[in-house]
Amino acid sequence: MLRIADGWKEYAVIATGDGYKLERWGEYLLLRPDPQVIWGARRDLFAYPGLHAVYRRSEKGGGAWEYLRPLPKAWNLRYKDLTFKVMPMGFKHTGLCPEQAANWERTGAIVRRAVQAGRKVRVLNLFAYTGGASVALAKAGAEVTHVDAAKGMVERAGENARLSGITSGIRYIVDDCKKFVARELRRGNRYDAVVMDPPSYGRGPGGEMWKIETELYPFVQMCARLLSDDPLFFLINSYTTGLQPTVLSNLLTLALGGRGGRVEAYEVGLPSEEGIPLPCGAGGLYIHE
Repeated sequence: MLRIADGWKEYAVIATGDGYKLERWGEYLLLRPDPQVIWGARRDLFAYPGLHAVYRRSEKGGGAWEYLRPLPKAWNLRYKDLTFKVMPMGFKHTGLCPEQAANWERTGAIVRRAVQAGRKVRVLNLFAYTGGASVALAKAGAEVTHVDAAKGMVERAGENARLSGITSGIRYIVDDCKKFVARELRRGNRYDAVVMDPPSYGRGPGGEMWKIETELYPFVQMCARLLSDDPLFFLINSYTTGLQPTVLSNLLTLALGGRGGRVEAYEVGLPSEEGIPLPCGAGGLYIHE
């Protein structure tokens, strides 16, 4: 199953091939590497008219942006009633993952129904980056706790919330996610939904190590203990090529299956102007119904 984030007006994948994707971010055209794009390009993407910047990979690892036309340091991009700050960053990133709009729509609808029924909804967003999910779920009516180990990313999340007209409803925490969850368990705090976007590898602010292959399942088990008695959902996003949707489904089924409900597992992707979808990772969603 492939869920396509096809609601964008100001963002588009124009073309793909030879390990790259050509994207329109508002008025600006960026060419970035993508490990999923193993097919050949139908045209020379590096010669595309009006291209503003290319992220060129280095044989030594990483890479750097090459600017071909004037480009602002940062600009805003809208998705329906949400607004996000985007900018070329290190490691080819822009601070926004457009394919996640598919998950914003799905989980936002669950939150809106609960809020409309008079329920107060508390959501915990872990490895929350620049807050795409935090902003979308707060806009849907949830009270969100946003946790990330990178102070700069948490500050960007606050900017995105303000750009989207959200001045309350999000609590921002700069911390190692595992340590934060452990403290919340000791405090007896509970949440109606959990969202996590775990990295393949990373370090916390105190040097804490994270390897997704060994850390993810026990962490999901730990987070499951944070759920309220009548939870709404538990979402795992994964960009790690080796973690197929069925892997995420198995993790959620084993950790949460005893509560009832159901698990959906799927790829997430983006439409392209070439007529073929661009795969962008996997999602696993537990829904308690």
